[in-house]
Amino acid sequence: MASAGGKTSKFHGRVESDRHCSHAGCTEHGEFRAPPAGGRRPGFDGPGEWRWLCLDHVRAFNSGYNYFNGMSPEEIEAAQTPYGGWERETRAFSANGSPPPRWADFTDPLDAIGARFRHAPPGPAPRNDGRELSPADRKNLDLLGLGPDIDRRALRLRYAELVRRYHPDRNGGDRSYEKALQAVIRAYTELKGRPAFA
Repeated sequence: MASAGGKTSKFHGRVESDRHCSHAGCTEHGEFRAPPAGGRRPGFDGPGEWRWLCLDHVRAFNSGYNYFNGMSPEEIEAAQTPYGGWERETRAFSANGSPPPRWADFTDPLDAIGARFRHAPPGPAPRNDGRELSPADRKNLDLLGLGPDIDRRALRLRYAELVRRYHPDRNGGDRSYEKALQAVIRAYTELKGRPAFA
């Protein structure tokens, strides 16, 4: 495919312009962007300064370019690991229980994202006394077979009942309920220290 100037535009990154190649003594057009040699690099303050090179000089630049130049062996190894960049902690995304919107129903993607969260289902019901329960607290209450509005006394009674039910001494030495007993003890231990049950 030929451009208006007669040159083929099959090269990725070609920007036709009247700039001259920044290589000393070259009179060709500088149509390919290359990092600066000591100039301001792209960053927070903006796009930085670029050198513009002709096709021959950008090929020469690319053949001699070394991404790892100036890095220590440890930095090179870290950059080459398959997990490079994944060690940073990222925000978890939640489906919020609602199906994603159909993108075809919206002309603006931001409208589709807003629609998804506008119709999110309400969270779990609060306690009657207004005390907060974390998701872990609710999970532990479910494990014990209790609702969110129980008090400390009811929690202790249910714990005692389940310990009697699952303890090997009450089951003729049968240890098959040992995991259930450990889960009950762990759930009760976590719940009894929570402010909702103080």
